[in-house]
Amino acid sequence: MPELHTAPNLGALYLKAAATGPTRRGGELPDTEYVLRGITIDPAQLAEYNRVCGFGLRDELPITYPHILSFPASVQLMTDKGFPFPLVGLVHVANRIKQDRPLLVTDELSQKVRVADLRPHPKGKQFDVVTETSVDDEVVWRETSTYLRVGKRDENAPQQRRREVEPGAASGTWRVPADIGREYAAVSGDRNPIHLHPLTAKVFGFPKAIAHGMWSKARCLAALEGRLPGAFTVDVDFAKPLLVPSRADFTMRSTGSGWDFALHSRSGKPHLTGSIRR
Repeated sequence: MPELHTAPNLGALYLKAAATGPTRRGGELPDTEYVLRGITIDPAQLAEYNRVCGFGLRDELPITYPHILSFPASVQLMTDKGFPFPLVGLVHVANRIKQDRPLLVTDELSQKVRVADLRPHPKGKQFDVVTETSVDDEVVWRETSTYLRVGKRDENAPQQRRREVEPGAASGTWRVPADIGREYAAVSGDRNPIHLHPLTAKVFGFPKAIAHGMWSKARCLAALEGRLPGAFTVDVDFAKPLLVPSRADFTMRSTGSGWDFALHSRSGKPHLTGSIRR
């Protein structure tokens, strides 16, 4: 269980990913688990993250914030020599976070990050990046981010079932600016070129830059701020990419045990569908 003394340098890791990507030929996932202890919250960075994602300023961390704290370790894992796939080209298809209690700005955190569960997908292979966040050796926050490596079609792979949330009457219509990818990259460190500029997005087959999936998830949760319990689980599936600039309709409905929510294009196609359960 390698221990990281500081968060990995994302700039260096992206350069490594660009240089080593063509050499990745598939195989099994490594069993490496990285550990980073003594993580403290930078109030200025947190305030900027809250601004970009739509959260208010509070003593509690947004449930999505530990994702960006663990992101450098995740990229380290996915650029290590034993990792089977190129980092560039991986598609973030789902994300699940379970929080046992709110994390506070004053908490000192420890995080463990690993990759797991390589399995077939109708469009290739998928796997999970699993993160645990602890306070005083107690795990209070868990995340599973699922990534797809598009490849050879597997007819025997189980069909993927996406949560269905009907558009209905929008709870809100959001204008998503052209620079949201660059703004989120500045606070998260996720500088995938598909998010940064139309020209770099076109290299990877997108007509325009696309918003980060985790920005979309955070923005939806910010719309529910003040109504969320201290302990809950939030699942999302990422569907159609959210091209920017654009407008998107946010829809939510109470289920008794929580909420279902979605972000749709103006044509009604889903960008994101999700659920919150106490």
